[in-house]
Amino acid sequence: MPVNVETVIFFLLAAMAIGAAVGLLLSRNAVHSALFLVLNFAVVSVFFLFLAAPFIAMVQVTVYAGAIMVLFLFVIMLLGAELLRGGASGRWHSALAVVLAAGFVGVLGYVAFFSGIAPEALPNVDAGFGGPQLLGMDLFQTYLLPFELTSLLLLVAMIGAVVLTRDARTRSAAGPGARP
Repeated sequence: MPVNVETVIFFLLAAMAIGAAVGLLLSRNAVHSALFLVLNFAVVSVFFLFLAAPFIAMVQVTVYAGAIMVLFLFVIMLLGAELLRGGASGRWHSALAVVLAAGFVGVLGYVAFFSGIAPEALPNVDAGFGGPQLLGMDLFQTYLLPFELTSLLLLVAMIGAVVLTRDARTRSAAGPGARP
């Protein structure tokens, strides 16, 4: 049974996504965890390219890997929470990051320059599929309530994280005998 190139690339990207997720969860440094998450977002955007949804792939890169991760890194640095308590220790995350990044660049380079994937081989979809107009209409007509609830949940989580961390920093700065 012959194995096609797309299947091999899919499994390589899946292994990279899983490796980045493991690195994200086991890293003691919050900045390193955020960078593993950026790599995971980049791999997911390539999956969207394979699904013939280039607009969603670019949104994944610009919104999640760009804007959201800059916000996460800003909050991490602002709160001084670079080092997490617990978690695995060691320098394995540097080696994992190099291996995953090199693999990602290699697979992306192969797909971009040498794969020869013909447009006829891509899934047969409508002309407007995955485009911004159809996506916007579907998002704000069919899925408006879940979209707004998600934004509210993210806002509450961000405010809660800032309040909890700020309160702990205020208590530790006041001294061991200070009352809460």
